[in-house]
Amino acid sequence: MSGKSILAGLIGSGIQASLTPRMHEQEGARQGLRYVYRLIDLKQLGLDVTALPDLVAGAQRFGFNGLNITHPCKQAVIPLLDELSPEAAAIGAVNTVVLKDGRKTGHNTDWWGFAEGFRRGLPDADLRHVVQLGAGGAGAAVGYALLRLGAERLSIFDVQLARATELADRLNSLFGEGRARAVQSPDAVLPHAHGLVNTTPRGMADYPGLPVGQGLLRPDLWVAEIIYFPIETELLRTARQLGCRTLDGGGMALFQAVGAFQLFTGIEPNAGDMGADFKAMLG
Repeated sequence: MSGKSILAGLIGSGIQASLTPRMHEQEGARQGLRYVYRLIDLKQLGLDVTALPDLVAGAQRFGFNGLNITHPCKQAVIPLLDELSPEAAAIGAVNTVVLKDGRKTGHNTDWWGFAEGFRRGLPDADLRHVVQLGAGGAGAAVGYALLRLGAERLSIFDVQLARATELADRLNSLFGEGRARAVQSPDAVLPHAHGLVNTTPRGMADYPGLPVGQGLLRPDLWVAEIIYFPIETELLRTARQLGCRTLDGGGMALFQAVGAFQLFTGIEPNAGDMGADFKAMLG
């Protein structure tokens, strides 16, 4: 494969801190590829999600092999695609688009990224009742992953109740009635839950703070994040101080990149090497 060129990119808003480009490029170099990965930052370009059709079409015209898609485009990109993988269709969100032979195919490596990170980081976590905060594109993937992992009951809270209800209905159609439900507030369900997953932006550098009241956390509750910048959010720090078992967003970030790399290149990457790169970048 030596000398093969790969051109990829990430479309999203406020993505300048992303470590994905370096993970892809460094693994590409190890695999003997000329690998270039570009950020297409809506915020920096002064654009919004309405620019997505032009950006995807432009990437296809300029010979990109693939695109990663992040907030706020994971669901908006779907009508622009020719085909969806079974997982992306089931989840209703896309984070990876393969551009090949004139076709645009949407995939979702977020769910596998979260599941793989969870298996390694919280291998024996109690999954009888999990509360999930957020029902957007990332939340759809995480909810799917949690039920694939064996969660018996998933309570989903979103500031837009209709969005949480839509996700719960989608998951129930896939995994069985009653496995997921939308809730109007996490306050009533967290005292009886075994785990908490935050899929909202709360905790990122631009959105500091806790996504739930500190009083709802307790030592026997495990707590997981999908945010990796910062790698220790206020939620994780507070939970650890209370004695909770915790999982940061690094595993999801790493393994979604591993999955996307394979889709873009057709080459199975070395996840161990990519993980070492990721840890080194975090400092």
